[in-house]
Amino acid sequence: MTISTIARSELILGGQKSGKSRRAELLARQWLEQGADHRAVLIATGQAWDDEMRSRIARHQADRADRVPGMATVEEPLALAQAIAQHSTPQTLLVVDCLTLWLTNLLMPADGQPNVRLARMETAQTGSLLVAIENAPGPVVLVGNEIGLGVIPLGAEVRAFVDALGQLNQRVAQVCQRVTLMAAGLPLTLKDAP
Repeated sequence: MTISTIARSELILGGQKSGKSRRAELLARQWLEQGADHRAVLIATGQAWDDEMRSRIARHQADRADRVPGMATVEEPLALAQAIAQHSTPQTLLVVDCLTLWLTNLLMPADGQPNVRLARMETAQTGSLLVAIENAPGPVVLVGNEIGLGVIPLGAEVRAFVDALGQLNQRVAQVCQRVTLMAAGLPLTLKDAP
């Protein structure tokens, strides 16, 4: 699969193992192939809180190194807007993987103490993220999960998270030039750059 143009900003949504990260990696590889002065940086939002997550992150790192060996990685679980502002240049494509884990880090911290202050912080952080995407001098590719297609989850906290993620996805989609939904490894363009 070759993508004809790289949008200034693209949101890639889909379910687990739908091909979201692979599409983002393909964009990064194509960007790097366009010129020796091009760079690609992955901003990773995941945190290794248990053995399974450590294993998952290690597997993603190894796979990514094989598929896009020229892409650098920056780990930033919380200050996403600042990381975009810091690493974006006209010659640098940023891949943010993923918005879902970033929101989890904000709303469901590992210490298990979600509170009202975190919800206000998430709103402020989201506003800063939208500004950073719009002001980035280089292309930004954001990966996120679409988890609102299944059954309504049990438990108020989980329902609140699904709602918050749906709202985040809508807000990010509004500022991105392109929005792609991945299913079974196939892209469906929901919004395209004019």
